[in-house]
Amino acid sequence: MKSQFFNVVKKYGIYLALIILMIFFSVVTESFLKPDNLFNVARQISMLGIAAVGMAFVLLLGGIDLSIGSQVTLVNIVAAWLMVKAGIHPFFACCLSLIMSGAVGFINGWIIANIKMPPLIVTLASMTMLEGLAFIICSGIPIFGFPRGFAVIGQGYLGPIPVPVIIMAAVLAIGAFILNETFFGRWFYAVGGNEEAANLSGINVKLVKYLVYTLSGLFAGIAGIVMLSRTNSGQALAGKGFELDVLTAVVLGGVSVSGGAGKISNVVAGILILGVLSNGMVLMNITQYSQMLIKGAVLLIAVGFDCYQKQRQK
Repeated sequence: MKSQFFNVVKKYGIYLALIILMIFFSVVTESFLKPDNLFNVARQISMLGIAAVGMAFVLLLGGIDLSIGSQVTLVNIVAAWLMVKAGIHPFFACCLSLIMSGAVGFINGWIIANIKMPPLIVTLASMTMLEGLAFIICSGIPIFGFPRGFAVIGQGYLGPIPVPVIIMAAVLAIGAFILNETFFGRWFYAVGGNEEAANLSGINVKLVKYLVYTLSGLFAGIAGIVMLSRTNSGQALAGKGFELDVLTAVVLGGVSVSGGAGKISNVVAGILILGVLSNGMVLMNITQYSQMLIKGAVLLIAVGFDCYQKQRQK
């Protein structure tokens, strides 16, 4: 009986937590369920959802990518600089910025796969260097003055649906397709479950790591473009702390920090929980530092629950 209860909680607990959280904030705040606020929540989580797909891939391998926030910042600054200072068309500026973020991800993956450095150290060093590079490019001064059409990416609507939400849905669908319908997805699970066994079975583990970290960089870059368009200003602190929100959402969504387990559908629930929690705390006038305390506790609980599951399975 206890085992059945645990399995039900494991399978549907994330959705139950989301429902309870929404009911709670709808009771304690008058404006939570208003359409304008719900659309605001959807726009807020769009960047989180886009970057979460890349982080989910990385965690499935048993790795981590702490450079996501700094990649968002660098894309903010580089794309803004290309449009404003170099006079490049927004489309080409965005493409060049995404190529850059994908290349940064590839370099992270190459170092991890070939030099065998721990992903935590590699991506922490990358985070620090990219943050410094962003400051050097803009001298810490915000860059603004983009062409008017660029704002559509982060502020526009397609019918009643915000464009960033459509982009997020597309990226989540691509992530689910890769994991569920392609051999690459099966390789991700295999390498995360047992890297040595995956290598012996003929899977090119190095290629998988290259691909996963490149995708993580690419999705972080897309999130950075959406953020730049939404704020209409390239700022050197745009992605500060963003990686921790992404990590929290993905772990909440059931992707194991040990690798080899997780799916995008549950990650969506994790993204929604974090978005609802952040919005609800703002509506309740909870201070920024208290919000940081609560989010840190949520991450600790989510990782603790994952570790408990692993121990129980053993």
